Amino acid sequence: MSDFIAALQRPHLAAITPYQSARRSMSGGSVWLNANEAPATPAFPEQEQWHRYPSFQSDALNQAYASYAGVSREQVLSCRGSDEAIELLIRSFCEPVSDAVMITTPTYGMYAISAATHGAAVVDCPLQQAASGDLQLDVAAMLARLNDQSAAPVKLIFVCSPSNPLGNEVDAAALRELLDGVGERALVVLDQAYIEFVDPGSSQRDCATWLADYPQLVILRTLSKAFGLAALRCGFAIGQPALIEVLRKVIAPYPLPAPTIAGAEQALSATGLNAMQAQLADIKVQRQQLLDDLRSRSWAQRIWPTVTNFVLISVADAQALVAHCQAQGVLIRNQSSQRGLGECVRISIGSKEEMNQLLEVLPQ
Repeated sequence: MSDFIAALQRPHLAAITPYQSARRSMSGGSVWLNANEAPATPAFPEQEQWHRYPSFQSDALNQAYASYAGVSREQVLSCRGSDEAIELLIRSFCEPVSDAVMITTPTYGMYAISAATHGAAVVDCPLQQAASGDLQLDVAAMLARLNDQSAAPVKLIFVCSPSNPLGNEVDAAALRELLDGVGERALVVLDQAYIEFVDPGSSQRDCATWLADYPQLVILRTLSKAFGLAALRCGFAIGQPALIEVLRKVIAPYPLPAPTIAGAEQALSATGLNAMQAQLADIKVQRQQLLDDLRSRSWAQRIWPTVTNFVLISVADAQALVAHCQAQGVLIRNQSSQRGLGECVRISIGSKEEMNQLLEVLPQ
């Protein structure tokens, strides 16, 4: 195991032997009587394998995603959405009460919630306005807090890029500056749930190639967004093999249901990838049409830059706009509780029919 990853993990994990489930500890054989499974599935007799536990980690699925992401299979852990990966990282590297995670608000809310439920402290280094006008990492403040030896040590730094709820990308140079400054003192967790929506020319599309230079980098991905598989709950953690081995100690014996594995493998096939790209192109068309329309509506005080499948808008009264749309059957999200986003709403990009319905109900 990489020395610094061994040093960062919670000390007691070094002595833990992972639970050896029936699937994980044995293979082969023609009569499986080692897992206390039923002999069949009475309610679904046509499903010949639903009475069997799925693989602990599907080699086929992990290889499919590794090929898609441009990494090796040993660098991939499949889990119940990237939300589970967040939990696994905190449980693996943060001692309750004594350790901390760092977030950069406004950002995805589960980082702080998962840390709090585990008992880890939450350190917030808010995003700052950049010369470009959007919000970016305050790397100097982040490194200053990391260097503060009088405070709880930061073990995980969560960076969401493309950002939820903002919709923009973190500056790649700033991200590299952060990684260089962090060194081997913490893990930098780059949440790329929306990476497929980013233009191919973006440097962050190939962040997985950074792992060779930055072993402290962990990348989170999901099939919930561009792949349209939110109901299946399939995500991935990508990192150094030594880090993946730590997470394999903590993850549940059978994290993904067999139907999820099958659906994910199909989505990552050549046919599935082509279908995803086709829908992705349509989403970008619908996004541009929404942006063009919003520019003509006076109540849209600021349209935040976006590379994702949603648009953030500053308005005079977010609650009133959300209620107005809801009354006519269209749900949009109030983001006003987020730091720095008072009176902001977020609109996801749906189908052409859904977007037309949205435009009909939005105030002029």
